[in-house]
Amino acid sequence: MVNLRRKLLKSHLRHTNTCVPRPTRRFLLNHKGMELNALSQALQESKTYLASTEAMASITRDPYWPKWDSPWWHMMLLFELGLAHEIPKSAVEKMVATLKTHYLPIFPIRQEEVPEGTDPHRQIACLCAVGNMYQVLFACGVDVDKELPWMREWFLRYQLPDGGLNCDERVYTKPVPKSSIVSSIACLESVLFCRNRELTADESAFLDRGARYLLRQKLFRKVSTGEVIDADWLEIRFPRFYEYDFLRGFYFLRKWQQASGFEIPDDLVDEVERLGEKQWDGNSIVLKRYNLFDKRSLNPQADGSWTRGPADEFALMRAVSYNGALCPALTRKWLEIRRQ
Repeated sequence: MVNLRRKLLKSHLRHTNTCVPRPTRRFLLNHKGMELNALSQALQESKTYLASTEAMASITRDPYWPKWDSPWWHMMLLFELGLAHEIPKSAVEKMVATLKTHYLPIFPIRQEEVPEGTDPHRQIACLCAVGNMYQVLFACGVDVDKELPWMREWFLRYQLPDGGLNCDERVYTKPVPKSSIVSSIACLESVLFCRNRELTADESAFLDRGARYLLRQKLFRKVSTGEVIDADWLEIRFPRFYEYDFLRGFYFLRKWQQASGFEIPDDLVDEVERLGEKQWDGNSIVLKRYNLFDKRSLNPQADGSWTRGPADEFALMRAVSYNGALCPALTRKWLEIRRQ
């Protein structure tokens, strides 16, 4: 089967006259026939768009909005596919330059911390967005701590007493503030995975508190009742962007266990194994749906204003996410952390 796929890939590249880097060839080998054609074309469309003047103008206008067909999300998806090296340098540099000035350098908790004239929807970054883009830029070779030093500082500064974080600033003023798993996971991933050095004592403490928070939640349950917080979290979905599922949480826990000796209860491992096996065909993780989890967006208008409206998708999203799609990126992660 591998030899057949290799022949199909060679034939496809020969007919499209395309020069493809070796890591991308390995990625494409996981697909076949019409699927390969659609994926290869969609991949090229995203790369071409990211190198375009249109993409540069979009990042300048707003680095995050609109969903989903803007540079932020094209870059995020390439990163999740393990193809951060395919993101054009011009897009990476423009994103870094824009992030230096577009957002407030703090996550304001009280109204008096917000300068007059600040757009609360477009000029205040949420913690999960920062955590995700930090990982993208790091994977692209950016020295994020040098270029955007406020990012990593946020993760530790805004950790709540229960060990997580929350993108809802109102939570921070409550007598007993509670974290959000969705807000927390990308921040924890950034600190653990994005470094070329040993962890500091403060970072290790941050990660340990975060791991204990996920453990108390049993990855996806309410502490108070034990009921599942969101049934979607019991399914492996792709792309994730800022969303969460049991595998994303458990992957962090397992990697922190490997780095620190942190203990994970056997019953939680058993539950993760049972959930993972539901989408394991013996060789790959198999997706069950097209993971379009937000159909609304903040969209720019011709007069420079922004209004709520329908979100736009792009071809690469549809090419890698559908019922029955094999998911090489999450297959690798599953194989790294499942019981042998």
